[in-house]
Amino acid sequence: MFKILTTIAAMGFASAALAEDAWMSIPVAPAMPEAAEAGQADVNGISMYFATYGDADNTPILMIHGGLAHGDIWASQVADLSADYRVIVADTRGHGRSTNDGSAYSIELLATDYVALLDFLGVDKVHLVGWSDGANIGYEISKSAPDRLASHFGHAGNVTLAGVDPAVETNEVFGGYVGMMAGDYAKMSPTPEGFEAFVGGISEMWFADKADGLALVEAITVPTLVVQSEYDEAILAAHSAAIAEAIPGAALLTLDGVSHFAMFQDPAVYSAAIRDWLKTQ
Repeated sequence: MFKILTTIAAMGFASAALAEDAWMSIPVAPAMPEAAEAGQADVNGISMYFATYGDADNTPILMIHGGLAHGDIWASQVADLSADYRVIVADTRGHGRSTNDGSAYSIELLATDYVALLDFLGVDKVHLVGWSDGANIGYEISKSAPDRLASHFGHAGNVTLAGVDPAVETNEVFGGYVGMMAGDYAKMSPTPEGFEAFVGGISEMWFADKADGLALVEAITVPTLVVQSEYDEAILAAHSAAIAEAIPGAALLTLDGVSHFAMFQDPAVYSAAIRDWLKTQ
């Protein structure tokens, strides 16, 4: 997958310049606002970058990014939400400024890292906003540590391989995303030359068998909003609908006019969708 996507990354950027519709390109996220606290947490044998924003005393929001990315992709949402919530972001194991200890990547392992981060920060419960792999981590925490979640806003996740659109491997917009993240990795990572090996490890996780995924989420009790983008390049709409149907009491939201990268493409609507969901909790 890496070789295909990096080959077309430049094509993704070229097409972005001509795009008229939001879903056809990925704008660069703005700079993060000033953090209330930032640092490296020693959890599960790794050094995990984290930052917190805002000082509200209600239930905090934990925002978990997708594969290959880092916490700074949430800049627009953090700037909005931190006015009324304490917002926590982090770089997932091996991503951005966080290290890996040589362990194979799995959603289960990444979920334990985030629970350990909450322990490190002394946070009992959060509203989780997860995108892509972040949503998958959210589904895993919903199963393994449901007492730590007040709710889950799960955007563009998949719980079976059948939920992934095979066309993503040659999609220009997704290829552009990989190129963007390659550049960020080189600037942020403690192993800046290791992007290709990193993508290989993440790809193995992406394509691991999840045949029983829909059956497993049937036991989730955490209030869940399953979020699908109208033009998602990676996740099939029918799969998001199936997740929402499988989780008791879950709701389904479709974001119009955007793709897998909705938080970049229409940040105001994305933040409003999170706020609207939290008002119901």
